[in-house]
Amino acid sequence: MNNDDLVLRQQRLLVRSAQLRLLLADQAQVLQRPLALADQAQSGLQWLYRNPQWPLGALALVVLVRPRRAIVWGGRLWWAWKTFKQTQKWLAKQPLQGRSP
Repeated sequence: MNNDDLVLRQQRLLVRSAQLRLLLADQAQVLQRPLALADQAQSGLQWLYRNPQWPLGALALVVLVRPRRAIVWGGRLWWAWKTFKQTQKWLAKQPLQGRSP
C-alpha cells in the first residue's frame, strides 16, 4: 500500500466512524426515557438514604394515627420480606440452566 491508499483508507474509515456514531446516537434515543426514569429513582433513593427522618416520621405518624392499619401492614411487609429472602436463598441454590461446559 502506498501513501495515497493509506490516506484514502483513513478517510473512508473516518466517514464510516461518523456514520456509526450518528446511527448509535439515533438508536440510543429509545433508551433515553427509561434511563431518565432510572436516574430519577436512583436520585430518590439517595435522597431517602441522606434524609431518613422523613420516611421514619411518616411511619411514626401512621402508627400514631392508625395503629391497627400499621400493624396489619407491618405483618404483610414482614411476610413479604421473609418470602423474598427465602426465594433469594432458593434461587442461589439452583444450578445455572442452559450452559454447557
